[in-house]
Amino acid sequence: MIKKLLIANRGEIAVRIIRACREMGIESVAVFSEADREALHVQLADEAYCIGPTSSKDSYLNVTNIISVAKLTGCDAIHPGYGFLAENADFAELCRECNITFVGPSPEAITKMGTKDIARETMREAGVPIVPGSKGIINDIDEALELVKKIQYPVIIKATAGGGGKGIRVARNEQELIKGINITQQEAATAFGNPGV
Repeated sequence: MIKKLLIANRGEIAVRIIRACREMGIESVAVFSEADREALHVQLADEAYCIGPTSSKDSYLNVTNIISVAKLTGCDAIHPGYGFLAENADFAELCRECNITFVGPSPEAITKMGTKDIARETMREAGVPIVPGSKGIINDIDEALELVKKIQYPVIIKATAGGGGKGIRVARNEQELIKGINITQQEAATAFGNPGV
């Protein structure tokens, strides 16, 4: 039974997890970036700790600070919410190594399904029908343009590490495709530490 849970996320998902903890008699620990200091999840949690500056990569993706807060506060579990670390196999493995329960899939399952390129290949190998698309990461614009000749517009540009509705765009023509890939790669590198699309 979980006694104390750290919520490694923000916003509505963090609020929902905190409310569920309260109903279940589990103590909640919120983490927040400097920009979220006054956020509702910070106010509702039993305890709350700043884990870094405004940028997500320096706060909500800062696994060292998150694990440190969990250990220092005596949390026996971490709930990642969705997006951010929810699909990060390395983080789930780190939790395991630190004897902290990761509320979510195993690191092995996340590895297979957490990045879209590996998930597509896993489904293809299992014989599950998948929508037309690339057979892995798109390495450059020329490769994307060649692929679109085969599958036609509109296409979805998806960050391989994206989650929580982030890192996705629709391209209806060549101009949107080029712009969309560039923007999605930049956003994915910033938000997920992985620019692959």
